Amino acid sequence: MQISSVGRLPLRPDACRIVIIFSLIVLVAIAAVAGYWFGAKQRARAAEFVPQPRAPSPVAPATVSVEPAADGEHDSGGIGSEKARIIRSRDSEAYALRRRLADYEATTGRLVELARERAALFRDLADARGETARYRQLVIDIESNAPPPILAGVGEPDDLKLIVGVGPVLERMLHSLGVATFRQIAHWTDRDIAEFDAKLPEFPGRIVRDQWVTQARALHQSKYGAQA
Repeated sequence: MQISSVGRLPLRPDACRIVIIFSLIVLVAIAAVAGYWFGAKQRARAAEFVPQPRAPSPVAPATVSVEPAADGEHDSGGIGSEKARIIRSRDSEAYALRRRLADYEATTGRLVELARERAALFRDLADARGETARYRQLVIDIESNAPPPILAGVGEPDDLKLIVGVGPVLERMLHSLGVATFRQIAHWTDRDIAEFDAKLPEFPGRIVRDQWVTQARALHQSKYGAQA
């Protein structure tokens, strides 16, 4: 072999090609390793920014219809219109609830008033029943008594029920007090009227109010043809 002028052995063409191919393989391997390392680093960095999934918060089911935005309308405008619609719906529901509350209060007040009227009616009914029982007992007592004594010289008893305001009960009470004729009543003075009115406490003021004396005088004259 011949030695070059610079002291190196000349390379054959086959050896040069092998060196070049080996160099290319090394460069490709280095590039592949570098690409894999760079890709792994990018994936790790991307994983750090991936948001973790969160559990959905419980939301009450609601049917909200979103109207499509008009042509040329931005997303912010659609959100604003939907918010305004929800506010109007909430105000409408609040107004309806206030109306229902007002109606409930009015109904409650009316029920309280009706309860008071009902209690008053029950009291009046109890008083009326008490009065009825008292009058019934009074009639029983009068009917149980012996026939009333008739004043001597007064003659046959008259039908005192012909006097307006005198019924069967009052007639029996007057008989028990010794009054049986129109003539007796026609001769009553103011003092007599006051005394008999006190003796008839269940019918206060009835003698003067119904004018028994005047009626008795007219009835006596109509029956006997003479003044009492």
